[in-house]
Amino acid sequence: RSVVVTSGAGIGGLMLAVVLGKYSDIPIDLYEAQAEITTVGAGVTVWRRTREIMIELGLYSELSEVTTRSSDTSHPYGKPSPSIRLKFWVHLDEPSSLHRLDLVNLLIRHLPSSCTIHTMKRLKAYARDDSGGLALALKFADESTAITDVLIGADGIRSATRRALFEGLAKASLPGLQNVSEYVNAMWTGTIVYRSLIPTENLEKLYPGNSATKNMMLVGHIVTYPVSRGALVNVAAFYTEAEDIGKKFEGHWVSDASEEELLKSFENFEPEARAILQCCEKPSRWALHVTNNLPLSTSGRVAIIGDACHAMTPHFGAGAGQAIEDAFILGRLLSHNLTTLCNLPDVLRIYQDIRLPAVTHISQSAAITGYMYDFMAPGYYDGEDRSDEDGLEQLKDAINKNWEWLGQTGSMDDWADAERRLKELAS
Repeated sequence: RSVVVTSGAGIGGLMLAVVLGKYSDIPIDLYEAQAEITTVGAGVTVWRRTREIMIELGLYSELSEVTTRSSDTSHPYGKPSPSIRLKFWVHLDEPSSLHRLDLVNLLIRHLPSSCTIHTMKRLKAYARDDSGGLALALKFADESTAITDVLIGADGIRSATRRALFEGLAKASLPGLQNVSEYVNAMWTGTIVYRSLIPTENLEKLYPGNSATKNMMLVGHIVTYPVSRGALVNVAAFYTEAEDIGKKFEGHWVSDASEEELLKSFENFEPEARAILQCCEKPSRWALHVTNNLPLSTSGRVAIIGDACHAMTPHFGAGAGQAIEDAFILGRLLSHNLTTLCNLPDVLRIYQDIRLPAVTHISQSAAITGYMYDFMAPGYYDGEDRSDEDGLEQLKDAINKNWEWLGQTGSMDDWADAERRLKELAS
């Protein structure tokens, strides 16, 4: 059987190890670049498709213990506040939310005994093993090496696995893959995101009854939702300059920001929104980058998942959920008794054909929705007066259409499709 090496111990990599451990005894080496498995960011939104997977894995009851649901079950974004001029209403399955660290810790608790974790191991490159076989030789930043039969890159938006994969394809002179920089390098969206976790009690003292303490809320372009069973509120405030879209961002992608800078960026917002921002102590500043849409996510015995494959804007709250779906489909395929060392490249292509079109659509729709929230979506803010009620309804309909996929079930349907293709491959 194949040895699976996952580069990166984020949500996607951890979930892949959990899935492999549940359905097989395949040895797993999990390489993490940092000194310990940790996480950045704060909130994670869990939609129906992700819940289906957690139920299938027997993890849902444990997940539900750390999730927070809207107190208004009639709608995921809660009740409108009189002080908020514009709020988009999306009629979908009610999501739940949780602290990202809670999800990471849950997955760590369920790592199988067949999984070995290696810390302080940042992948630098990989190549075909010199012994002449089909195994892969991995090289890390500390000059150590390892051998594996299959490499799954879950190493994030600056993925070394993605870089090596596309640079290798370019050397092979495959049509359309000569300019690999557009796939290797992430693109700045022109958006700065200010993030913070605020104690609910602090917001209640400053603005009693604030909608953010009870429900997921979108006002202007500030997104909030309660986490940690309602004790904290996750805040993400988006500020976009149209002329910066696609430019190279100078400086650190993630850094500290001052409270004064945050408040100045949103100085014309309503009192309820300003109160949320006033509670943000020591906010962080994120230059929001995304991967460009990739033409493929596997080559030979290498595949990429999660942000390494499809880092997207957070306007659907879908990034973590899509990494989980990647890991579930790929893990089930790799652990299947019809998968062999000989058919591994074809099996990985089944993963690609199931998942890549879906995440490409989601990523594109999330980007368009974000520009709508910023009042700069192509085709909607082109100088034409759309302030009338019909124009607003058209905009809301467009946003709702982009969100339709969230209201659908389908994770288990996708796995059934993948298994059907695997059986056809093996027959």
